[in-house]
Amino acid sequence: MALIEVRDLHKVFRRPVKDPGFVGALRHLAVRRFTDVTAVDGIDLTVQTGEAVAYVGPNGAGKSTTVKMLSGILVPTSGLVRVGGIVPHEDRIANARQIGVLFGQRTQQWWDLPVRDTLELLREMYDVPRRDFAERLERFDDVLGLGELLPVVARKLSLGQRMRADLAATFLHAPRVVYLDEPTIGLDISVKDRVRAFLRSVVQEGTTLMLTTHDLGDIEDVCHRIVIIDRGRIIHDGPLARVKDVYATERTIHAQMLGPIDLAGLREALPLARIDTGSAPGELALAFDRTHLTSGQVVRALALAGELDDLRIDEPSVEDVVRRVYAGDLVLDVGDRVTDRADATDRADSAETAETLAPVRDTT
Repeated sequence: MALIEVRDLHKVFRRPVKDPGFVGALRHLAVRRFTDVTAVDGIDLTVQTGEAVAYVGPNGAGKSTTVKMLSGILVPTSGLVRVGGIVPHEDRIANARQIGVLFGQRTQQWWDLPVRDTLELLREMYDVPRRDFAERLERFDDVLGLGELLPVVARKLSLGQRMRADLAATFLHAPRVVYLDEPTIGLDISVKDRVRAFLRSVVQEGTTLMLTTHDLGDIEDVCHRIVIIDRGRIIHDGPLARVKDVYATERTIHAQMLGPIDLAGLREALPLARIDTGSAPGELALAFDRTHLTSGQVVRALALAGELDDLRIDEPSVEDVVRRVYAGDLVLDVGDRVTDRADATDRADSAETAETLAPVRDTT
């Protein structure tokens, strides 16, 4: 059974429409006008126990709204949400006991209390046994350097220190599923590496992670699956490695040649490659699509064109793909096709839901 189950999920917010200035405000009091803003638009998502899922997209795509519905903070306009068999907004207390949530811009620390006291309060709230509490604090100290932060009042913490304390608070009660929104913001490189190692270890132990972040290093180090959301709709859901295999197919071989180079013969042998010469003698850069050429074919052609001294291969990362999605240059969809944005929008508008679900209406 899936730990997280989302079907045809929608969230629509009502936004007041006001003319500018004092007169506009008075007019709105007499004649109230609103417009509907769709933040989440028909999401289907299933997450199994122990998965580490990157849930990414540009600002305003609907990531945080989705997480808030999964955590029970927001009530869906319609659709189905279940986490561990619980409907989050209907049983918030039971749901809170099985989840951990970290929003990078919101702290879990009590502002006027030392970090130690905040963690003690959370221990009481979640009924964490003292032995488990002590063991977890020791582990957090190893990973996050938490010990030095325990006597510090929360309001005196820097951003990086607060994030370390909030990570400890998030995992203190050993939740089944954890939603992390920008978990490494404000951390230096060494602490980031330790946090990522910690996240990998808790996933191996069976904890389920949903990670929303703009730090694509977090994604590649921790997650095996990526879900990309744009304009409230999922446009790609699949293995992280497949994103690079399908959408990031360009490779570049940088070669250092000795002696003369038969560039004409090289270009004739590799008509599908882009060949550039470097600033230093004997430097070549050959860019090619691996679906049309293999690295072996390129290397063999280089060996025939001259004496090959050294080479290296640059492969694209998932960061390249996601940045193109953010920039609007590339639209991915669940059918594993690359399309332009207008075509993708037309298809999404015409798609019909395969399964009819009883709607959950927001009456608040």
